[in-house]
Amino acid sequence: MAHRDWPRRPSLQAVRCSWLARAGVELALLRLDRIDPLISGNKWYKLAPHLAEARRLGAPGLISLGGAHSNHLHALAAAGARFGFATVGLLRGHAQDTPTVRDLQGFGMQLHWLGYGGYRERHSPGFWEPWRERYPAFLAVAEGGLSLAAAQSCAGLVEMIADGLAALGWDDYHELWAAAGSGTTLAGLVLGEAGRHPLVGCLALPADHGVPEAVARLLGAAGRAAGQGYRLVDASRGGFARLDAELARFILTFEAETGVPLEPLYTGKLLLALQEAVAQGAIARGSRVVAVHSGGLQGRRALDARLHELAAQA
Repeated sequence: MAHRDWPRRPSLQAVRCSWLARAGVELALLRLDRIDPLISGNKWYKLAPHLAEARRLGAPGLISLGGAHSNHLHALAAAGARFGFATVGLLRGHAQDTPTVRDLQGFGMQLHWLGYGGYRERHSPGFWEPWRERYPAFLAVAEGGLSLAAAQSCAGLVEMIADGLAALGWDDYHELWAAAGSGTTLAGLVLGEAGRHPLVGCLALPADHGVPEAVARLLGAAGRAAGQGYRLVDASRGGFARLDAELARFILTFEAETGVPLEPLYTGKLLLALQEAVAQGAIARGSRVVAVHSGGLQGRRALDARLHELAAQA
């Protein structure tokens, strides 16, 4: 489906900033955000099995769900345009004009706004039936790309981390940190690590939104026991898209010190949770930590002004 040199293999980048230096902790980021400008971050690894299945089935297109800033839908629409599939997006809420929505339309994705009540029905029996009738033979992809095949695809990221250690002068690392949205990437990392390193999953949504259960289901489907080899921390700041002044200041300061761009829903919360763990002494001096930069930078466009506004608050 793709050229053998695409996507670009992600690199490990050592980052240095004041709070890490004070604690004597080393950090490297797996820069998934750099693999492609459009099908970016962890999204390619989650989408690849679905695109391959669509090709195998001869499906004319793919249909999935997300919000008005969805990284998942953005990557799916871009992949459809690049690889010759039609795409359909079922969106939460009512019609909005956001940078993401404009991109979806530009990529040729057919959009349907479900309202909020209609979107909440996405897990109900029979939800997909009218859409299968309207778009026959389209491959339905769960919200966020959630599937065992997608998790297994993400398991390969652990090998990429191992391949990048020598360039840093590291022989190993002590912990792996990653954000968790749908839980797919986190489950994949658990499978890839196979208990070799402790894994910390930073929940982008409050714990009662079903992500821990989704991770457990994926691991169970892969024959792995839930709760082994990883732990979850609530990094949600009280809600999925909840922004506050502390998070905004952290993101802008981290970017200024390291040159690494972040976004506030996943990577910003992930690294702020890591900073808090370092400050609390939960990570020992001399530790080497790898964190996954899962991309999602396109979604920041609509939030950038708000970030600066919050950061300026006293």
